[in-house]
Amino acid sequence: MNFQRHRRLRRTASMRSLVRETHLYVSDFIYPLFFVEGENVKKEVPSMPGVYHLSLDLLEEEIKEVESLGIQSIIAFGVPGEKDECGSSAYDHNGIVQKAIRLIKEIAPSLTVIADTCLCQFTDHGHCGVIENGYVLNDETLKLLAKTAVSQAEAGADIIAPSNMMDGFVAAIREGLDEAGYTEIPIMSYAVKYASSFYGPFRDAAHSTPQFGDRKTYQMDPANRLEALREAESDIAEGADFLMVKPALSYLDILRELKDRYPLPLVAYNVSGEYSMIKAAAINGWVDEKSIVLEKLISMKRAGADLIITYFAKDAARWLKNNH
Repeated sequence: MNFQRHRRLRRTASMRSLVRETHLYVSDFIYPLFFVEGENVKKEVPSMPGVYHLSLDLLEEEIKEVESLGIQSIIAFGVPGEKDECGSSAYDHNGIVQKAIRLIKEIAPSLTVIADTCLCQFTDHGHCGVIENGYVLNDETLKLLAKTAVSQAEAGADIIAPSNMMDGFVAAIREGLDEAGYTEIPIMSYAVKYASSFYGPFRDAAHSTPQFGDRKTYQMDPANRLEALREAESDIAEGADFLMVKPALSYLDILRELKDRYPLPLVAYNVSGEYSMIKAAAINGWVDEKSIVLEKLISMKRAGADLIITYFAKDAARWLKNNH
């Protein structure tokens, strides 16, 4: 009989390893951290087991652990003590994110610090910009986003990661950074960010749930594919240095399309809902957490991601080390 014997290359573990096409590395991971005001605060987010609100006096221990695991980058989110209608603490020199960035760069100068650049955690209404008559104003918001990015760069951020989905946000931030002298600071654009139901636990962590309405007028419709290409092309033209797809797991097709079309480094955001579902199933003994997480992360790499923002970063780093 004449047929292909594909199983020849699957016969042993070493054989499978020899012909493996896609690989996960600890250096692929970006670990999110949530910083809060106060002292001696390490409070677990109820909907995200293993993820904590962390006060800055406990930051050093966390950063040392991240470094010891070989993780090379974190992304900083802040939960301020006070909020207002324009999110002024987002661009305050002494805002929680700015203070955290300065401290991290003192503790671990070689760690790449990414600053999430948005207003939703800092506004009392929970939306990502300036509100007028219940609507988020685009151009007025751009001015505040540029101020926020500059303040984060001043604090020592290595990468600015705007997540707001305003039209023209990359152009506005690039202009603001360049005028302030930060021409070497790259922009990791949340280029393709869907209005997803997978963000619920993050809003618990960041205290950023909208107080009215939703974000569907500025985040993308999950049904749309071609729109994602238009968004990415706009951001590239405006000066983005990285492209991101958020969420990752339900949008692997979009990751692959962007990877095939554009030469920029591509980031997948393995979001909070994807994390919490696995954590809940694992706690109940319904899935093997290690196996399912590593399979999920490799699917993102296989789809085209160069980097993965994931709350599983520390666990995955340990598992990969043990596997080796």
